[in-house]
Amino acid sequence: MQSHNALEYDYTVAKMFTVAAIVLGIVGMTIGVLLAFQLAYPELNYLLGEYGTFSRLRPLHTDAVAFGFTLSGIWASWYYFGQRILKVSMAESPFLMFIGKLHFWLYIVGVAAVVVTLFMGITTSKEYAEFEWPIDIAIVVVWVIFGISLFGLIGIRREKYLYISMWYMIAFYVAVAMLYLFNNMAVPTYFASGGVGAWYHSVSMYAGTNDAMVQWWYGHNAVAFVFTTPIIAMIYYFLPKESGQPVYSYKLSLLAFWGLMFVYLWAGGHHLIYSTVPDWVQTMGSIFSVVLILPSWGSAINMLLTMKGEWGQLQTNPLIKFMVLASTFYMFSTLEGPIQAIKSVNALAHFTDWIPGHVHDGTLGWVGFMVIAALFHMTPRMAKREIYSKKLMESQFWIQTTGIVLYFSSMWIAGITQGMMWRATDQFGNLAYSFIDTVTVLHPYYTIRGVGGLLYLIGVFMWAYNIYMTFKAGRVLEREPQNATPMA
Repeated sequence: MQSHNALEYDYTVAKMFTVAAIVLGIVGMTIGVLLAFQLAYPELNYLLGEYGTFSRLRPLHTDAVAFGFTLSGIWASWYYFGQRILKVSMAESPFLMFIGKLHFWLYIVGVAAVVVTLFMGITTSKEYAEFEWPIDIAIVVVWVIFGISLFGLIGIRREKYLYISMWYMIAFYVAVAMLYLFNNMAVPTYFASGGVGAWYHSVSMYAGTNDAMVQWWYGHNAVAFVFTTPIIAMIYYFLPKESGQPVYSYKLSLLAFWGLMFVYLWAGGHHLIYSTVPDWVQTMGSIFSVVLILPSWGSAINMLLTMKGEWGQLQTNPLIKFMVLASTFYMFSTLEGPIQAIKSVNALAHFTDWIPGHVHDGTLGWVGFMVIAALFHMTPRMAKREIYSKKLMESQFWIQTTGIVLYFSSMWIAGITQGMMWRATDQFGNLAYSFIDTVTVLHPYYTIRGVGGLLYLIGVFMWAYNIYMTFKAGRVLEREPQNATPMA
């Protein structure tokens, strides 16, 4: 049998998903920047007629970033590090190679269907679950195929022990499958509008308060098992590989893993505080959200302590900068979320711009930086070329970091301002401000948010250009680098 030291890993599918991550990142974040400026300058809603309005574009933005950019980055990483962790090449199994390519192309067809239907305004109106039932079925098929790839590669592995990254990938697969199936249970209907029947229309199998509880059990855990679990899998692989340092504590990684699995699933009720759901559900959501700080920080501290004694690498390797700051943003975001879930804080924060501020310091700082870093690490090893420009990478890091800080700081200020103005009363107990007063005062913060998003998007274009030029013009490497990514 072939020695794993002499294995030639096959990166065909990893490269395909790398391209998808870059393209969908550009599309999703360009739409996001337009939406940010639409809030500051409402006349921008009419650039593309009804198809350019906030209501049409907003679900496209969230889905393109969450299920386009992020999932593609996760899958590109899986098809790269899965082979390496398990000491087996996809080229050894023509069946798994076929499954990987089928996974990619069916996913792309699903993406196209999502884009077309959301542009047309065909939606279930459920957050992160806007797709109608025919697309839901297609997504289930894609997920099953991904499962065959995941467990198929595990099944033919040479490495006896499953590294912690594999634990997180398996949890990602199982949890998303369960969440997606239960939340998207629907009854197809024939909806007639203006004499035209819509065969694809459906109504949720749940009603009222039950629908809300199931939706936010899914919605919050879509964040848990798409934006968190597989991203942790990625950093547990890429940070030790890039730094040449072993993971600080394997025991801590396991404790954090099981803590995350047991606690995260119960935290979704914090989206429904002061609503019609039972009070005990709201309280449980708050309590489990606060408890969630422990496993979240367990993972983040483990990542940061992996760099113990090697902090000098921050000065020389921009990829370490991306990954260390990603871990730091993970810590910030997983402290901020539980604080917002405390009932007294939620009374001020709910429905304000502090909430999207929290979401974006997590997605841009933690998820975005980690996907960017992972693909930067993979590219020289897939292309067998040096990264085209280290200076461009450094510039990208600082431009995007500035963008994130502008984004979340403006939204913190805007959100707390909103909350205080909404609850302010005069000496007679009447509301002190009208709704339009709050809209007017937020204009400068919305403009700053748009500028922050634009800076981050510029960084994404720099990332795309650097990777493209690496494949096209990077200096050819004689052998694969072991640790730090080679950069021109």
